[in-house]
Amino acid sequence: MTQQPYDLIAIGTGSAASSVISRCAEAGWKIAVIDEREFGGTCALRGCDPKKVLAGAAELIDWNERMKGKGVEGNASIRWSELMAFKRTFTESVPRASEDKFKQAGMDTFHGKASFVDEDHIRVGDEVLQGKHILIATGARPAPLPIDGAEHLIYSDDFLDLEQLPDKLVLVGGGYIAFEFAHIAARAGTEVHIIHRGEEPLKQFDSELVDLLLKKSEEVGIHVHLNAEVKAIRQQGNTYVVSGTRNGADHQWQCGLVVHGAGRIPNIEGLELEKGNVSYTKKGIIVNEYLQSESNSRVFAAGDVSATEGLPLTPLAGQESRAVSLNLLEGNHHKPNYKVMPSIVFTVPSLGSVGLDVEQAKKEGYEVKVNDMSKWYTYKRTNEKFSMAKVITDKATGRILGAHVLGGKTEELINLFAMVIQFDLTTDQLNTMNFAYPTAASDLGSLI
Repeated sequence: MTQQPYDLIAIGTGSAASSVISRCAEAGWKIAVIDEREFGGTCALRGCDPKKVLAGAAELIDWNERMKGKGVEGNASIRWSELMAFKRTFTESVPRASEDKFKQAGMDTFHGKASFVDEDHIRVGDEVLQGKHILIATGARPAPLPIDGAEHLIYSDDFLDLEQLPDKLVLVGGGYIAFEFAHIAARAGTEVHIIHRGEEPLKQFDSELVDLLLKKSEEVGIHVHLNAEVKAIRQQGNTYVVSGTRNGADHQWQCGLVVHGAGRIPNIEGLELEKGNVSYTKKGIIVNEYLQSESNSRVFAAGDVSATEGLPLTPLAGQESRAVSLNLLEGNHHKPNYKVMPSIVFTVPSLGSVGLDVEQAKKEGYEVKVNDMSKWYTYKRTNEKFSMAKVITDKATGRILGAHVLGGKTEELINLFAMVIQFDLTTDQLNTMNFAYPTAASDLGSLI
């Protein structure tokens, strides 16, 4: 059944779609919204937001442990079922609220897998919809792994909805997901093993700070196996046996669950992009600088599904969504801003990065100031042994070009440095600032 043409068909309801849908609706466009899962997107339902709730509990446990003998007594512990119930208070209402909002704004909503019929028609279930413009904002999905028994893996959204944690947990991969989940599970009392095929995990971050995080991970009972590779997973009663190699030798790990934490890829499977004349690579849908498909001008793509220079992060998806909305409404005049892309892995302590990396800075002759902050007041008062920052400065101009931080105040500092880099503030300007004291921000003058 073919309906009246829509001004916009939006495939996806997360951060990469939100601005496009809301701004075009405000402009009076007739809009169809499609999602194969619950409305609301990954970040709100099965990503950043619920993960941070769990990470907050892990942070509290770590703080309690650090302060034992420093005036704090007693053992705090995580009651997993209660923590998950608390997490659900942030996620349960999102799908209905999202869909109700769309409907109240006069949009048509569809649940199901979307696929192209031709350049301007989309099939969803038994419906065929025609769109003057089509937004693809389907995000990313776990990368398939060449593992015998891969069907036994659970994924990030499964972990974030577990009713109980096993006594032993294996995480395959050495990126954000693996380390964040490891630090949560370990603080909840689970024995955790991370199996990473390379020599260096978390390769997006400064290697020296990663090494410090590895020491902290080992201290809290997380076993990180580098140069290790999973070959097979088999079920043995109520447990799983993970077979593979470690440093070239055969090895086995026994556990209650095996979690996929080995990266994500653009979620384009099943969209039948060829029928829509939408070109793509393994990095995602090929778009121009305005996020418009290079092969089908009706189509725009935003977020993790697009092949842009933007990192796969929620704020960047939002940035791209805003750019697409303006380009649809005003013509192609707006490009997403990739100048500053702060990134944090929410371990305990957290690890963050923004701007130029240290290796590149040294090649280009910029100054790299390294600060071991573990003895600074901000970190000593909470007994944090692992706190370090590296700040990259162009001495000729005084501009700050990059910052890399490990510690309990990483979120605050990385965002401050992101603002500094975005607006080209200099060290002289920062030194005239009066920050509330004592805070991590008030350490900024010493860091630069």
